[in-house]
Amino acid sequence: MKSRGYQRLGLHEREEISRFISQGRSFREIARALSRHVSTISREINRAGMNRYTYRAVRSDRRAARNAAKRRRGKYTLGQNQRLWEYVVGKLQLRWSPEQIAQSLKKEYPDEQTMRISHEAIYTYLYVLPRGELKKRLLALLRRERKRRHKRKDGGTVARKLEDMLSIEERPAEVAARTVPGHWEGDLLIGRNRQSALGTLVERTTRFAILVPLHTRTAEEVRKAFAREMKSLPSQLRRSLTYDQGREMAEHKLFTRETSIQVYFAHPASPWERGTNENTNGLIRQFFPKGTDFNKVSRREIKKVQEMLNGRPRKTLNWEKPCEAYQQVLR
Repeated sequence: MKSRGYQRLGLHEREEISRFISQGRSFREIARALSRHVSTISREINRAGMNRYTYRAVRSDRRAARNAAKRRRGKYTLGQNQRLWEYVVGKLQLRWSPEQIAQSLKKEYPDEQTMRISHEAIYTYLYVLPRGELKKRLLALLRRERKRRHKRKDGGTVARKLEDMLSIEERPAEVAARTVPGHWEGDLLIGRNRQSALGTLVERTTRFAILVPLHTRTAEEVRKAFAREMKSLPSQLRRSLTYDQGREMAEHKLFTRETSIQVYFAHPASPWERGTNENTNGLIRQFFPKGTDFNKVSRREIKKVQEMLNGRPRKTLNWEKPCEAYQQVLR
């Protein structure tokens, strides 16, 4: 019979070893039952200070996994392919996620297998880099997990409802279905000490984002700044805006008269009703983390981030870029 190539012990075999030990089986009996060499069984049981009385399958399997990772260190694809490495680093510097990079490689190099890597492999390689400035700089480019959001407290005062609000429940069905472009979601990113803010608008179908510089957070300033941005859009992309019940949208009726965009309001404390905008805000925070003073960020910097966001491939768009999806709508 043709012998198979050597394979390392797996968790299932280690559990069998543990069971046989509890039955009082000898090393030779265990080896015979598992079709392994007796020395393999002996090394496994006596490794790392264990013996037949202290051996545990799960602990041994975890140790083996750690050792395997050490053996692989330095043999990763990114460490051996300079061209691929330069591509990955270049996209990371544009704040692309590893998954966006991996999918973009398939599109840009469809016939080059050397220009292939999974997003898991990118993450793994970055985290096994030795400590130093390079590792620190590259890890800083990765997207951070969003911190838990807390309800804002308003000093015990009861928030006043906006006049003549139209509920999100009154939106046309086409908005929820994302079948027709031109429906937007909006919000504010609040800056340091709540003294500055950045307006965010995102189109639900194409995920195209508009970042709106603001001088203040007053309803008049927000209305004028949002209207200025929205009036520059083609008419077919100016249908509705879904917003929360923040006081900065108190002049929503005047905004509608100026732009012909109907504003609908989500229920209180229901961010999932504006999920596209909430997700986009999380992406923007990668560039402007909490504590940013937006009064010190120039319009040029803000629009540069807008360009970068819209130029990154998105999984929800089947790896198209928002700017590409936006252009297709205009054709």
